[in-house]
Amino acid sequence: MELELKTIEEAYSRLKGIVKRTPVERNFNLSEQYKANIFLKREDLQVVRSYKIRGAYNNISSRSKEEIKNGIVCASAGNHAQGFALACNLLNIKGHVFMPITTPKQKINQVKMFGKDMVEVVLDGDTYDDSYAKAMTFCKEGNKAFIHPFDNIYTIAGQATIGIEILEDIKEPIDFLFVAIGGGGLGSGLGTYFNIKSPGTKIVGVEPAGAPSMKKSLEAGKVVTLDSIDKFVDGAAVKRVGDLTFEICRNVISDIVLVPEGKACTTILQLYNTDAIVVEPAGSLTIAALDFYKEKIKGKNVVCVVSGSNNDIDRMQEIKERSLLYEGLKEYFIVNFPQRPGALRSFLDDVLGPTDDIVRFEYLKKTNKEYGAALIGIEYKNVQDREPLLANMKKFGFQNIPLKENPVLFDYLA
Repeated sequence: MELELKTIEEAYSRLKGIVKRTPVERNFNLSEQYKANIFLKREDLQVVRSYKIRGAYNNISSRSKEEIKNGIVCASAGNHAQGFALACNLLNIKGHVFMPITTPKQKINQVKMFGKDMVEVVLDGDTYDDSYAKAMTFCKEGNKAFIHPFDNIYTIAGQATIGIEILEDIKEPIDFLFVAIGGGGLGSGLGTYFNIKSPGTKIVGVEPAGAPSMKKSLEAGKVVTLDSIDKFVDGAAVKRVGDLTFEICRNVISDIVLVPEGKACTTILQLYNTDAIVVEPAGSLTIAALDFYKEKIKGKNVVCVVSGSNNDIDRMQEIKERSLLYEGLKEYFIVNFPQRPGALRSFLDDVLGPTDDIVRFEYLKKTNKEYGAALIGIEYKNVQDREPLLANMKKFGFQNIPLKENPVLFDYLA
């Protein structure tokens, strides 16, 4: 089914008074950093703190009474669930929400708050794809309507309404539009609308490096299912994109950038510290991607869709950890200490640099052998401090294994 301009315009009319018209703001700090005009479309300020209400409400309100008489169902990693829940509440329709067990508590609580007594939350599976499978079974057994978070023409049309607002608010030509891709609904919608109304704009999709389902599908020329994914960027981590969204994206997306999860974390912290903007991992993707396009966007007009801000405060320590590891400012080692008096003192005095900080230290085992292994976490003040540390460990006889060179050991120990 082809997405037509009329369908997008109808969705825009249907959403008036339901969704917030979020601002498009030129960001001073990012514009200075990249020597370009960087505009942020602030869907993090949406009524459910993400753009997902647009597609969810448009999808549900487009259904006939016969379709929804037995209730409706959705599967979501969190943001679509909140839009779905609010729509159920506003339209007085009973709904069931299937979410992964790993969903942050903040998102679960928000779903319950927006849905009130019209929504029941079911936690099942480790990933969105697991929850989706359970939701589909539930739909078939109860003859209920499934409200897809991305692979539905009305969901896509709802997300596309963001494009109407962007082009109304920015009068000058837009050279690049960066949009996060999970299942592909947002990229499909915006790509289609801009292809019609602003064909000179290059649409750049952004995926987390640990879940490159759209990129892999485009490379293969067909939809592929990833064997495994990194679930950290939960709002954009899916094993399989939609069939419909794939067909649309292959025609409207100019390029796809993969953003490492650690880079997304660095961007979250930078946005908070420099602009007091709170974003979730998926919401940081488009801004994080600018680093990989910095030469191409110089002097250009660039729009980044900030897709959401549903971040759980309990995740901040992990976000900081991932950022430090990615930036090379934190590292873990297995160090073999000689079993002699003064070995630890030698490590502190002779090996560590003046600004190196030990943030973790634990013996892995105690034996009577000549050497004993310890797990050591070190934070550097500067990336350049790593080489002197390695040189000193070699010079003073401290055998070591950098865990970042052994992912299996790193995941197990650190």
